[in-house]
Amino acid sequence: MPFYNEKAYELGSNRSIIREIFEYGKKRKSEIGADNVYDFSLGNPSVSPPEKVVSTLKTLLSREDQTGLHGYTSAVGDLATRKAVAEYTNKSCGAGLDPELIYMTCGAAASLTISLKAVLKSGEECVVFAPFFTEYKVFVENANANLVVSLPEDKTLQIDIKDFESRITEKTRAVIVNSPNNPSGVVYREDKIIALCDILRKKSKEYGSVIYLITDEPYRELVYGDVKVPYLTKYYDDVIVCYSYSKALSLPGERIGYIAVSPKTKDAKEVYDAICGAGRSLGYVCAPSLFQKLIATCADAKVDVSVYRKNRDILYDNLVAMGYDCVRPDGAFYLFVKAFEKDAVAFCEKAKKYELLLVPCDNFGVNGYVRIAYCVDEKTIINSLSAFRRLREEYLK
Repeated sequence: MPFYNEKAYELGSNRSIIREIFEYGKKRKSEIGADNVYDFSLGNPSVSPPEKVVSTLKTLLSREDQTGLHGYTSAVGDLATRKAVAEYTNKSCGAGLDPELIYMTCGAAASLTISLKAVLKSGEECVVFAPFFTEYKVFVENANANLVVSLPEDKTLQIDIKDFESRITEKTRAVIVNSPNNPSGVVYREDKIIALCDILRKKSKEYGSVIYLITDEPYRELVYGDVKVPYLTKYYDDVIVCYSYSKALSLPGERIGYIAVSPKTKDAKEVYDAICGAGRSLGYVCAPSLFQKLIATCADAKVDVSVYRKNRDILYDNLVAMGYDCVRPDGAFYLFVKAFEKDAVAFCEKAKKYELLLVPCDNFGVNGYVRIAYCVDEKTIINSLSAFRRLREEYLK
């Protein structure tokens, strides 16, 4: 009988499949050179932060008095930052956020972990839509709750409303919506969001309970063309927004984001207090001070998404022409591709022979698909096409 936490050991000794492939890629690059490895494993932005972010950071770091810059903020976050977040989001999305109900966090993972800990009780259920980011299971189980998976429409990967409704029970306490979606890049249509919210209102009334809609939004700003991402506070009352600037500002390593409880949420102040208490119990208080101050100035800044759009077009068009079955993404920077065999892990192992590092998505709730993170140099995509072609030809033989 070990004296350490066995669940923690299991998580630590078996890293996520994404991280495993990323680490393999680093090793392989050291062996044969980075230009010879086509690493599509990690959702690490390849576009530089906006100039406003860079110049603001330089200005902050050039201050004569650096003491206040690096000191603690309020546990929930700097008020000026929370006001800037609310002002920008209300203006751009009609969100109706209140700075007094915003909690600054160390990125989206912290936002989700805190939010789930705040609203879920032992034995309750949280519904997610497949394909889903694998860490949702870890976060939900950390709150001693159970993950329930709603399967998508077959071809579009949009929400299957009938399937979703069948998953709601008296134990359902939360539903996570991630749009644009990781791993598919799909943006859920407004009619799907409306239908989803109608079901939640009906079921909440039927069971006499609140079902929280938790929206995971690190990719909100990464959409192409005139595609719009519905802002869920406009469609449903009991909403908790989990946001990260990792992708919107290309700052993944700085770990800065926030939680916003909709003012329309039942007992909104009490829910916010539960958020604060969960953050305290998990040790997530006072998000990085320097980057809170940066966000206060740069909440409206955005990266150049045209780079990702060009990468998507090159990769999608070429793979489809080769005979790959791909779901065309409207946002994020992922391409969801059907493997040429049922076992996506085996498919990804074969891809390694051609130095293609792809992520098998069987653990994402949809079997037989792989994720390609195309947030890489355009040169990497172009050079990888011959490898994709050889992989396809191997299966044709």
